[in-house]
Amino acid sequence: MSATPGARWQVSATRRIEYDLLNVADVFDPRSDALLSMGRVQDGRRFVVVDACVHAHHGERIRAYFAQHRIDARIITLPGGEGGKTLDAWLEVLRELDDFPIHRRDEPVIAIGGGVLTDVVGYAAASYRRGVPHIKVPTTLMGYVDAAVGIKTGINFNDHKNRLGNFEPPRRVLLDRGLLRSLPPRHLRNGMCEIVKLAVIRDAALFGLLERHGAASLANAFQDEHGGEILDRAIGGMLEELAPNLHEEELARKVDFGHTFSYGLETRYGDDLLHGEAVLLDILVSTAIARRRGLLDAAAAGRIFALVERLQLAPELALLDAELMWQSLLDRVEHRNGLQRVPLPAGLGECVFVNDIARAEIEVSIHTLNQRTTSSHDRIAEC
Repeated sequence: MSATPGARWQVSATRRIEYDLLNVADVFDPRSDALLSMGRVQDGRRFVVVDACVHAHHGERIRAYFAQHRIDARIITLPGGEGGKTLDAWLEVLRELDDFPIHRRDEPVIAIGGGVLTDVVGYAAASYRRGVPHIKVPTTLMGYVDAAVGIKTGINFNDHKNRLGNFEPPRRVLLDRGLLRSLPPRHLRNGMCEIVKLAVIRDAALFGLLERHGAASLANAFQDEHGGEILDRAIGGMLEELAPNLHEEELARKVDFGHTFSYGLETRYGDDLLHGEAVLLDILVSTAIARRRGLLDAAAAGRIFALVERLQLAPELALLDAELMWQSLLDRVEHRNGLQRVPLPAGLGECVFVNDIARAEIEVSIHTLNQRTTSSHDRIAEC
């Protein structure tokens, strides 16, 4: 029997996405069951990937945790930092995982590290056997408030950031702010730049918290009450933005503030410029553009610059390059389906999207920022 001409079948399905984020006190304490709260425990196995620096601080406790619970754990380490977000790292995780069989649905892979590591491991988990569950334990401030919160995974490829990846939700994200204690100050500031991003573009109350308590929270690695409040508000705000648009069907996203011009800067300067530092430079240029367009009044723009100074975030303005940032914007146009869709602040906690930024505006904004450094009253703090 021949096929019927014009026959057509249509498939429509919806994948349910459900995961939770849980504040945990001392996630490696053997008395806690948080790490094993998802999946099989009796005679269970876990494949665990740990950032090398985190392993140096906590490796013995991690091994003791699984031994105490009689879990057969294969623990491997990966280097952190943007240089570790590679095809080779992804393949290494997959090779090690394939050498340590786990049950496909009830023995989740565990990723313990910063945003780079959780992105790589999440992508490996999504790829292996067409998807195995995974749990994230962010250990950097950047991972805590940004990378581990959403469902994007990925690696850098062909000299482009996050060119390979997918959307794969974790089963759970375990948030232990005690792990932030061992972070160097630069990495705390790096994550703080993402919190500033959220405050400027969508949450004036968070901005006020940062003005009042941000510097002290940085100094004590967010271990006090106000530090916890800042973290919880930042995560809650991020989730409010991400949850209705997890697969980025809508390409005009407030959370892309600071992520237009920064891509080119990060790609060129590599490990010399951390992700949050590049985002901060983008935030400042975008703020200058918004001020020049009259979207921000002088008082609001002044508060943004003053907050950056108060938090001692120390942007490297010398790295700003108009041509590089223009090319980055053109790349974002491709990523955003033919339009710039650049979020700009329109008052503290408010946002508009524009599609008509010109190269000359970038040049003028860089010049404006450099002029500010010559003023002892308004200059942006340097290290």
